[in-house]
Amino acid sequence: MTAERKMDRRVVFFKCCGILAFMDKKEFYSLLKTVPKAEIHVHSEAVISRNTVKKLYKECNGKDMTADDVKKLFSYSNLPGFISSFLKIQSLFTKTSDFELVFADFAHYLEENNIVYCETFFSPTSFLKKGFSFSDMMKTVSRSIEKIKSESNRTVKVLIDVSRTFGEANAQHNLDLILAEKNKDIIGIGLGGDEAKGPAKGFVHVFKNARDAGLHVVAHAGEDVDSSSIKDAITLLGAERIGHGITAVNDEPLIAELARTKLPLEICPTSNTFTKKIVSRMEDHPVRELYDKGVFITINTDDPTFFGASLIDEYWNLYSKLHFTLDEIKQIILNGFTASFISDNQKKTYCAAARKAWNDWMALHPQAE
Repeated sequence: MTAERKMDRRVVFFKCCGILAFMDKKEFYSLLKTVPKAEIHVHSEAVISRNTVKKLYKECNGKDMTADDVKKLFSYSNLPGFISSFLKIQSLFTKTSDFELVFADFAHYLEENNIVYCETFFSPTSFLKKGFSFSDMMKTVSRSIEKIKSESNRTVKVLIDVSRTFGEANAQHNLDLILAEKNKDIIGIGLGGDEAKGPAKGFVHVFKNARDAGLHVVAHAGEDVDSSSIKDAITLLGAERIGHGITAVNDEPLIAELARTKLPLEICPTSNTFTKKIVSRMEDHPVRELYDKGVFITINTDDPTFFGASLIDEYWNLYSKLHFTLDEIKQIILNGFTASFISDNQKKTYCAAARKAWNDWMALHPQAE
């Protein structure tokens, strides 16, 4: 995008909203904390706090984690490096009750961001390879989810990551465990892992089996590979949503098709700037262009602990660095509920609550409008 085009957009933004109407950060966070939100692309283990990481490290290794250890664990410059760190954290788990610590952190994260509905990825493969029981893990996860529901009336559902990283046979094994478990909190599967090393064509049968069993299916695509990965996820896997999908920006026919079908993209802005495949500066993120061209956008964090950004932080990035208006921010919040795997009546109820909270806050802060 040229500097002139960026300036034109900035001028349009201020003409529409008025420079005096531009919220400062404190006001914006006050508004966003008030409004109930959905998040539909976040990895449960990646909401773990650094204090919990240190506790697990000590239990696993019998010694304290040094500051240098922490720095190394959270230092990466690309997607494979991040995945390596993610797997290292998973390696610190020694028993299924460790997931209680993770979901205690999760509960705090939901509360801080006023997320009332969440669909989270859970990645069992590394734990299964360590000898953990899938059934025992899911019982622990479900107890934790029920505790969150009873204590704060926030709903969490689970998408099991069948993972590109470990191949088709492993993915089918994970699906078989899901189907045998019949856990009410599991609503579908997601294809995560190293996109470049695990093309969608290798998982066609797994995804067909999942769809036939009535599970929802989603896939990370267009995060680290060109737009062909997105198209394969849709046409070969039947993906109902695309995780990230930002390489679509380089494919005008695909943009037009996404705009026509309204198939949701689960965009995670800070995560994308860390992996640097398409964008390295928030100000250059393609979410603005995709939204302007009619693509159905949702905003998510992916891995809050790893990338140091909460959901409200991501909305602030849209507002302060990508010149989304307040009305656009509100619409994207509603998109999160609309794109979720809940009933139409539930979507209407959540959206109505979000609109009311937004309008009530604005009524109390007329200077912000």
